[in-house]
Amino acid sequence: MTKSDTFSSPFRVLPLARLGSGGRWRTEAMRSYGAPVLLWFTRGQGRITVNGVTAGYGPHNCLFLPAGTMHGFEMSNQVNGTIVVFPQGSEEALALPDEAVHMRLREADKQMVLNGLVDDLQREMEKYSDTAHRAMMCHAGLLSVWLERQLADTKVEQSEIGATGRLVNAFAALVEQEFHTDKTVRDYAAELGVTPTHLSRVCNRTCGRPASAILQDRIHYEARRLLTETHIPIKDIAKSLGFASAAYFTRAFQKQTGTTPSAFRKGG
Repeated sequence: MTKSDTFSSPFRVLPLARLGSGGRWRTEAMRSYGAPVLLWFTRGQGRITVNGVTAGYGPHNCLFLPAGTMHGFEMSNQVNGTIVVFPQGSEEALALPDEAVHMRLREADKQMVLNGLVDDLQREMEKYSDTAHRAMMCHAGLLSVWLERQLADTKVEQSEIGATGRLVNAFAALVEQEFHTDKTVRDYAAELGVTPTHLSRVCNRTCGRPASAILQDRIHYEARRLLTETHIPIKDIAKSLGFASAAYFTRAFQKQTGTTPSAFRKGG
């Protein structure tokens, strides 16, 4: 195989800074990926919201997020690290965790091991070989084993989130499934068996934002993604996200972002 026949891998190993290169909204707004990801922060600090619950992160924090996990995190110029994107549908084959995991690795030997596992994946990505995918699956399997052992050997700080956390987790999961419909916070609250006021109160408690802000953040992240990454007409984007009309979508988008969808698309 020649360099012109570049091996296309379903894995991605990228600097975290690459995620924010198109604007802070790409990391801070609520979103999810269609594949499992591992976030490895090696420098800097900030806050990260996972399934509606906000926590601080700092150097040598490792987060594993299953596919479809709604999240967003602060990304300043001081933050360094790596994101590992696993192949879609690889959870069972690799025995990856089925819940979000946040670990603070204080021991230098654990930090070195994780760095080595990520570097091994990165090196295989740079090879032009039809055996690279098999090698990467083996390295990813070792990474999965490492995660499992950390979960067994350490206390994960999210272990007891309580009734409040479970309610917000359930709300975040519903939003992730149905944000493209015209459902309101009142509809989500009714489905969860609580009042809209109570739902917003617990969201404020766990992440500092009401339920409506979480919902709008997720919708408008998707709108911005579609505007910058596709050529779908604005009226069709509006329809796909549950807006009654393109005009209503434009007003809502401008209120959320400070610019119109057409201007945002041109600027992106």
